[in-house]
Amino acid sequence: MRESLRSLSDDLSLVLCGEAGQGIKTVEQILAQGLKQAGYHVFASSEFMSRIRGGSNSTEIRISTRRRAAPVGRIDLCIPFHAQALEHLKNRLSEETVVIGDQQNICRDCSINSARFLDVPFAEIATDVGGPRFLNMVAVGVLTGLFALDHEKLKEYLKQYFARKDEKVVENNIAAVAKGYPEGVKIRETGRLRLPSPCGDFRESDILCGGAEAVGFGALAGGCTFLASYPMSPSTGVMVFLAGQADKQDLIVEQAEDEISAINMALGASYAGARSFVTTSGGGLALMTEGISLAGMIETPIVVHVAQRPGPATGLPTRTEQGDLEMVLYAGHGEFPRIILAPGDVEEAFLLTAKAFNLAEKFQVPVFVLTDQFLMDAAADVPAFDLDAVTIEHHVVRTDRSYRRFALTESGLSPRGIPGFGEGLVGVDSDEHDEEAHITEDLSLRTRMVDKRLRKSGLIEREILPPTFLGNENYRILVLCWGSMLHAVREALEQPRFADVGGLHFKQVHPLPENLVKYLERAEKTLVVESNATSQFGRLVALRTGRALDHAVLKYSGEAFTVEEVAEGIAGILNEGVSHE
Repeated sequence: MRESLRSLSDDLSLVLCGEAGQGIKTVEQILAQGLKQAGYHVFASSEFMSRIRGGSNSTEIRISTRRRAAPVGRIDLCIPFHAQALEHLKNRLSEETVVIGDQQNICRDCSINSARFLDVPFAEIATDVGGPRFLNMVAVGVLTGLFALDHEKLKEYLKQYFARKDEKVVENNIAAVAKGYPEGVKIRETGRLRLPSPCGDFRESDILCGGAEAVGFGALAGGCTFLASYPMSPSTGVMVFLAGQADKQDLIVEQAEDEISAINMALGASYAGARSFVTTSGGGLALMTEGISLAGMIETPIVVHVAQRPGPATGLPTRTEQGDLEMVLYAGHGEFPRIILAPGDVEEAFLLTAKAFNLAEKFQVPVFVLTDQFLMDAAADVPAFDLDAVTIEHHVVRTDRSYRRFALTESGLSPRGIPGFGEGLVGVDSDEHDEEAHITEDLSLRTRMVDKRLRKSGLIEREILPPTFLGNENYRILVLCWGSMLHAVREALEQPRFADVGGLHFKQVHPLPENLVKYLERAEKTLVVESNATSQFGRLVALRTGRALDHAVLKYSGEAFTVEEVAEGIAGILNEGVSHE
């Protein structure tokens, strides 16, 4: 028996790779749930092609004794489902990578060292059960056996997971897992793989949640009562989740004929008193920009979720990028206030989406929740969402006969009424208007109305969410990041070589906090890490503070940043004093 190929004390990166249609996502979901129930921390993220069949897609599952929420470049354990998988992943494979696969069909001519290839006849086992379509469930069995997961609990979960399937299909899936399970046990018993142990801080109440679900849960917790959207990846998961909840909640979900209709329907619902929501991606937001401007003019609350993907145009519809910050910042013609929130992980996606509804209603402005494909399609075990930490704030007044919807006020906030709640007439108009919403060309009044709307910015700036500090507070070097870069930067800065490096993660990117300048002034060198080609957040910081950042670590291939890439990017700048792009 050969000695252990890799000693893994607290973290393992498992990658599954196969064609679209081979059920990679199913393996991820079942295995992640089983590992979570067994006391492991899990984080899963996917990269996939824009096609229904074929190609090569992969899912990485980090199995750890600590909570992790960022991908890594290395692969400790690989399960290839088709012959092209190892070629697809070749840049991530190393001498340390262990491959469990069907050597006859997957690796007949490949260069993987035989000491690192553990042969399991997946295809033969699947055929015995009922055909190649059960290969993914054989893999579930092998992996659950490898981690010694409770087979009976797994069997019950499979019955729930496939509850809508024909009884024979359910039986075959369970049989495939049962036949694969002993193969995993054999590998475990050889001692050739040392695996992380279940963690000590496991809680039964923890949940396994994806980014799209978290945004949806946040909308429900924030009191959302109306969603109108048109499907567009990677935002569609939010609409699908909320549509599934509509019958159980006080919620209407409408799939509009296009994004123009969606934004206008949502504004109409908000005018009538609903807490309205739209979810889209960059191309959909492009169509919504006139509606965003309408929200600014009629001062009607709306929450807009934008899940970013690479552009321009159709770009890479199933990949990730942080390329739409400037678009969201300036969407809509004319000048009016807005708020932009950018969650860093699943928990923030829940909390910030819920908060967005209160902010929109309080300040009568559009509030954007800016995510990306990486976060939308990722999943992690997290503490159960604390619903007691979320309150629903209402700022609607009962109107009287003297009510004026756009009353000029010192604060800039006009009392918001809704039709039928009181005796007042609640008028709105997309043209410039007077206090009662009548069209006006009084140019002096026009100036006062613009000033009134913009005065709300002062109120908004009193409630800016502070950035999260990462790394060493007595820093010499300061790293800035935003949105889904949170955990890749956080984990990179845990490395001893960055002992004098601090970081700031921004979950609100507009407006930015006034004290940001003080953080920048303390640093000998500043840099930003973000997933776009032009350092959009870095430019925004320079615009708002008057201080240009020294360097940028950028990635815009469509793949998410790995922890290693962030660490090497920062190290390259510190050691060589040059940008890493």
